[in-house]
Amino acid sequence: MDLVLRAALGHPYGHRPGLTLSPDARTVWVYRPDVMAGRGQSDQWVGYDADSGTVLARHELETSGHGGIHLVHPTDGSVYLDVGEGQDGTVIFRAALPAGAEPQFTTYPWVDRCLIAMAPGGEQFMTVDHGQNDVAFHHHPTGDVLFTLPVEAFGHDPETDFVEWAGGYLTPDTAVVTLGGEDADTQEEWFRYHLVDVRTGTVAGELAIEVRRSPYELVPLGDGTWLTEAASGHPFRRAATTSGDDPTDCLGGSVHHLNSKDEAP
Repeated sequence: MDLVLRAALGHPYGHRPGLTLSPDARTVWVYRPDVMAGRGQSDQWVGYDADSGTVLARHELETSGHGGIHLVHPTDGSVYLDVGEGQDGTVIFRAALPAGAEPQFTTYPWVDRCLIAMAPGGEQFMTVDHGQNDVAFHHHPTGDVLFTLPVEAFGHDPETDFVEWAGGYLTPDTAVVTLGGEDADTQEEWFRYHLVDVRTGTVAGELAIEVRRSPYELVPLGDGTWLTEAASGHPFRRAATTSGDDPTDCLGGSVHHLNSKDEAP
């Protein structure tokens, strides 16, 4: 299997392959940026048997990607793939391997949405506009848009501020949407983490936390906690402080430092 993956991935020069393991650990999904690597006329998405390296599924993608990011559905075993094509946008795909049936591949009809996160229960997923103008939430597996929130819905100026390609699900019912901009006086970047109630499609407060360097430092884990980075550079986990039973009231958090038995994503 190791040799199969080496051959599939090759050596990235200006492109980045991607891979993920299915929830049952039986299938390794590999995104191959073959166009950028000079290996063919189309990129490849291949599912390998994790034990033998046998090809279980192969799909030619009509992309010339710089890289691919996978998200695995938590219950049905299907896999999402986001292929970034630089200034040309991004394309989202879905693959499924039903028992005893042919592989199923879906290409979603957007070239301008970046895949951000899957809901903990798998009933929906989150995307951000490639131009960073809005965030949208989609039904799984159809991709139908449940609701969209533009920059101004968060009280920000769409002429100067933007939605970051970051965030995720804090809980099954609450998403974190990251807004960014630049201070007019200092020219320093700033980031704010807004909460969205995905049941109602409404903005529901803000997560009061500062990041050190990048909006990607905050990683929601779906269970009311999130990972971020300590001053030492080490990851630690925070738990939201809530008022009553409403998870959207979180304004602070308790801290759990990762020890040698914990792992950052």
